[in-house]
Amino acid sequence: MNGFLLDTNVVSELRKGERCAAKVSAWASTVPSNQDFLSVIVVGELRRGSILKQRSDPAAADALEKWIARLVQLYSERILPITLEIAYEWGRLSAMRPIPPEDGLLAATAHV
Repeated sequence: MNGFLLDTNVVSELRKGERCAAKVSAWASTVPSNQDFLSVIVVGELRRGSILKQRSDPAAADALEKWIARLVQLYSERILPITLEIAYEWGRLSAMRPIPPEDGLLAATAHV
């Protein structure tokens, strides 16, 4: 992978459109559209957020689900799986410094 692996917080911030933080928006505008990638971990975190939102705001959860579906379609060729090589790298990284599994797997994906 040559490019940028987007974290969940960046993807969520970009979803805000005009309310997106200026620095995030400015950075994103410099990244060619075929140079940004998602991990299946990010898709899972977004989905978890949607399901949790369903309890308090079903309409917002529905909108989030539709957005996730569009995002998955947009990134279809640029959604990276967790491979054995990534799992090995995550094991190495997490042995050096304990971090939440999601963050460690994203870091390992970026390393590999």
